[in-house]
Amino acid sequence: MGICYIVGAGEFGDGTFRPAEEDLVIACDGGYEHCVKRGLRVDLVAGDFDSLGYVPVHPQVVRLKPEKDDTDTGWAVKEGLKRGYQEFVIYGGSGGRLSHTIANIALLADLAAKGCSGLMIGQKTWYRVIRNSGISFDSSQRGYLSVFCLGDEAKGVFEEGLKYGLCDALLTKEYPVGVSNEFIGKESRVSVREGTLLLIGEEV
Repeated sequence: MGICYIVGAGEFGDGTFRPAEEDLVIACDGGYEHCVKRGLRVDLVAGDFDSLGYVPVHPQVVRLKPEKDDTDTGWAVKEGLKRGYQEFVIYGGSGGRLSHTIANIALLADLAAKGCSGLMIGQKTWYRVIRNSGISFDSSQRGYLSVFCLGDEAKGVFEEGLKYGLCDALLTKEYPVGVSNEFIGKESRVSVREGTLLLIGEEV
């Protein structure tokens, strides 16, 4: 299965992507303009179109009611899951209203709880959530890495190959001991034995 790309109306962030044939690209509301501007293929457009201001002419448009429990991005994640995708990359999910950024972090946490992979790419910033698992980075990774506990406790937290190490640590939501670690040009890894972690990478 390929990757489900979701493009929201926030800041598009760094870089871009070129979807493969097996990938799914969902533009959410104002995210459609991001895609048009960059010449990106769009397979499905969804939203209540409050930020875009018009309903785009596209063969696959889903109009969502403004009064709904899901955000447009949340609806897109559910649609990707329904179609069998397990890897998600979100652009335009941060940099706008803080409440929407937090809502999208919650979506990453939900994906991790379902055993799926989620990455949100912002402006010089990226976000991931891992649950009862780990993630490795190659030596080319640069910048800061902050690790926060999502939930009451995260047990058995390891941070290896970074400027500051953690070994079998207990993290809680009240004490942000994992803020502002640094990549140092080495292969590195963050893992948690039991619990959920939010990882935020920031360029120097």
